[in-house]
Amino acid sequence: MFGGLTGLQNPKGTDWGEQMLNTVASQTIRHLFTQSESVEVFVRCYPSSKLLQGSIDSFKMSGRGLVIRRDFAVEEMSFETDAVAIDFGSVLSGKLTLKQPTQAVAQVILSEAGINQAFNAELVKKRLLNLSVPSLTALSGGEPVSFTEVRVQLLPGNQLQLEAKADLNNGELVPLSMVVTIGIERRRRVSFKDPKIELDQVPEAQREISKTLSVALVEILDNMVDLDRFDLDGVKMRLNRLETEGQKLIFSGYAEIERIPRNT
Repeated sequence: MFGGLTGLQNPKGTDWGEQMLNTVASQTIRHLFTQSESVEVFVRCYPSSKLLQGSIDSFKMSGRGLVIRRDFAVEEMSFETDAVAIDFGSVLSGKLTLKQPTQAVAQVILSEAGINQAFNAELVKKRLLNLSVPSLTALSGGEPVSFTEVRVQLLPGNQLQLEAKADLNNGELVPLSMVVTIGIERRRRVSFKDPKIELDQVPEAQREISKTLSVALVEILDNMVDLDRFDLDGVKMRLNRLETEGQKLIFSGYAEIERIPRNT
């Protein structure tokens, strides 16, 4: 429900400038996502004469059920700016163009199901399959090693249960199970630290190699989830904190918006 692209429901008193901006902004934001359940946009510009100078008071966007780059599901996303300078001419032509970069307070919520779905994305799988680094091939007799069937379960206290299979490409599948603590590094990277390896369900003959492969998988994940790889064109996310809450992973931070992207 996009609020009716040509007729968003706006608070009483919204004038022609805000109505036009809301319509254009909604059309623009909708096309950033491969898929969306709902997107709501509210641009504040009062009085409308400010729009002629390219000045708006604030910009808010909230979306649910979003998909970015065809494979990455986002349960909820929202951001809000203060005053923003835009090109008035672009609005008249049905586009939204910034005169200068801006920042927005942002929040992103991922679901446990969406996180697990992301492990099937090509961008992720290529970092987990057919790995030939010496520390891994030393365990497989020189064959490439793959990590498959990766599943996570979110736990309280910014932890997650991580399970997977390591395929040594020699007919042997090694089960992996651990609890990992997740955090934020350099405001853009999700870190995976302090694995507590669980061996109860691992056959005794595979326990040592399972332990070694578990550490290797955590190191791979720790270097994988860099938000710059998942950004929308022209928009960079920077994180201040994350927290697990039930089956949701909540990120809070800000977005650096250089330009409004045209599409995903």
